[in-house]
Amino acid sequence: MRRLFPVTEETAAQAPAGGARTSGRGPEGEVSPAGRDGSAVDREWSLAELAAAYAYPEPSPGAPRPWLRANMVSSLDGAAQHEGRSQPISSATDMRIFGTLRALADVVVVGAETVRQEGYRPTRVRDEFAAARAAAGQTPVPAIAIVTASVELDFTLPLFTSPLVPTLVLTGAAAAPDRIAAAERAGAQVVIAGEGMGVEPARAVQVLAGLGHTRLLTEGGPRLLGQLIAADVLDELCLTVSPTLTAGNAQRIAGGPSVAVPHRFELASLLEQDGFLFGRYCRT
Repeated sequence: MRRLFPVTEETAAQAPAGGARTSGRGPEGEVSPAGRDGSAVDREWSLAELAAAYAYPEPSPGAPRPWLRANMVSSLDGAAQHEGRSQPISSATDMRIFGTLRALADVVVVGAETVRQEGYRPTRVRDEFAAARAAAGQTPVPAIAIVTASVELDFTLPLFTSPLVPTLVLTGAAAAPDRIAAAERAGAQVVIAGEGMGVEPARAVQVLAGLGHTRLLTEGGPRLLGQLIAADVLDELCLTVSPTLTAGNAQRIAGGPSVAVPHRFELASLLEQDGFLFGRYCRT
């Protein structure tokens, strides 16, 4: 993997909290993806190096501030999926980063339709990250938190029958009581994060933080990501640009109404492998 945009000491000092972790040095201080002269070095990064490059900001004293990052993939022509799924525009390296981001998170927030389309399963233990998660006071795996207004979910899926940590169901106070009861009977933890039928993004972030989940990761889909952007609660976007063209009418990575003023994010790092670009953008 090649680093195309090494973050220097000067740019790291200007970057948001956590940005300095994406400098040219690995977790043990050794010179890593960029050579000593700043030139790119082609080699496969270790999982420890990936984890260091994508580390969450260090928690502040007292009550840690939640940090919400999104991880999405897009084709060159802006498609977030092909025939309803992201896998056709992904790659082995993209999935390696996908797994690393999950291993760093407390909770993975995902929309109900994405759960259905992508065939979501419970997160699994990654031995390579077990010690780090234990040291950080995290559960062995991140919980999956499903955002849903209707709570129309298939409770026979492994997400509910065999998770290592209980699956969370985020919904509104006006959701159908019988569906909430069904979720609870299935072993899910129902979390109310809105006054009406749906979930209010800012409230969802705060409620999850109140449960101890401050390292937040969302994997979409596009409608959920659009809602998070509109509510101005997204802190970071990890975007894979896939060297593919799909045409068609697939969704972009974010949907829904546009914001009044475009939100400006800052490039923190950019990696490349086999034509795929892996960017990290943080709010300015």
